Amino acid sequence: MPNVMIRKNDAGDLLFYVAKKDMEETIASVELDDAEQWGGEVELTDGSRWYIDPISPPPAFPTTLRFKRGDD
Repeated sequence: MPNVMIRKNDAGDLLFYVAKKDMEETIASVELDDAEQWGGEVELTDGSRWYIDPISPPPAFPTTLRFKRGDD
């Protein structure tokens, strides 16, 4: 389960960065993204999927969270 830094870029998109892999991608979709909770399955623009247990209340960005690699 890698530590992932999530931050917003100037356009307001969420960026997903894994330092150990020097990988940065834009988040295409998040399963749960509302005022109550954030998380579940996260899909990146490269098609890869990652998972984090839903967080309530949603985190403030930038933040570092631990994700699991999802099923491809």
